[in-house]
Amino acid sequence: MYGAEDVQKAVIPVGGLGTRLLPVTKVLPKELLPVGRRPVVQYVVEEMRASRLEHICLVTGRKNALIQDHFDHDPELVRHLQDRGSDELLAELAYLESGLHLTYIRQSGPQGVGDALSLVEDFVGDNPFVVALGDSIICEPEIGALVRRMIDQHVAYNAAATLAVQRLADQRLAHPFVVPAAQPAPDADGSFDVQDLVQSPAANEAPGAWAIAARFVLSPVLFPAIRRTKPDRGGETQLVDAIRILLRDGECVRAVPLSPEQRRHDVGSFRGYYRAFLEFAMLDPHFRNEVRAYLQQEAAEQHGAQHPVQ
Repeated sequence: MYGAEDVQKAVIPVGGLGTRLLPVTKVLPKELLPVGRRPVVQYVVEEMRASRLEHICLVTGRKNALIQDHFDHDPELVRHLQDRGSDELLAELAYLESGLHLTYIRQSGPQGVGDALSLVEDFVGDNPFVVALGDSIICEPEIGALVRRMIDQHVAYNAAATLAVQRLADQRLAHPFVVPAAQPAPDADGSFDVQDLVQSPAANEAPGAWAIAARFVLSPVLFPAIRRTKPDRGGETQLVDAIRILLRDGECVRAVPLSPEQRRHDVGSFRGYYRAFLEFAMLDPHFRNEVRAYLQQEAAEQHGAQHPVQ
């Protein structure tokens, strides 16, 4: 049996090609796209640290140098800001001094999240670990609360896998979905057992409203399941398929819903990126009033253009 204190490591896959965001991602990894004042992956790393996970492995692709450069200490830049007395900007670089232990593993190509996780078996060892997709930001009043709740559920049920899920009103969106088990009833916080997963349901054929929300707690039993997982038609080994093998083996898989105050921003497409950037801009303490006023003005002008005065 594991305890919550045994979950100490996180894995962040960042090796995808970002094809849905071309041409901006031809050179720049999508995980480094700015959302508000930070790149996407920095929000994810800060969330993991707030979840008390300070040993983090980033599974990278060919653009790994840019992501590694972002998290490397930069003494020349720090000295320059110190000499100028730029305390506010120095505070923005606090992640460089945060005491995180970062490990980088290179994935040979865009071969799926399952393949990326097959590379971290030695890193995670014999204890459960957290997986956070590097192109998704979880917005929540208390950063790290979702992952800590997931860890508690994982330990309480001795689960093989615990998934964050969210209700999607538009089930045509391209997300893997979970099929809840009929019994037992959900916990007080809405958490429930999973019966099955569906990787890519056809339009209007999703099995329910619960879509997987980019955060996982996984036990080491996952690794043998990955080795038994066949690549999909695109040649990628999918984490969802490996978890389905665990379900067929009779392992416990739990789902933890995001609370009404928690939101996931998927920055892997322009639709998600625009929404995330706008929300963070409207939350910025220095510019939110200006941004909101601009958007209101634009909306009024667009409405006037569509309905000219007769």
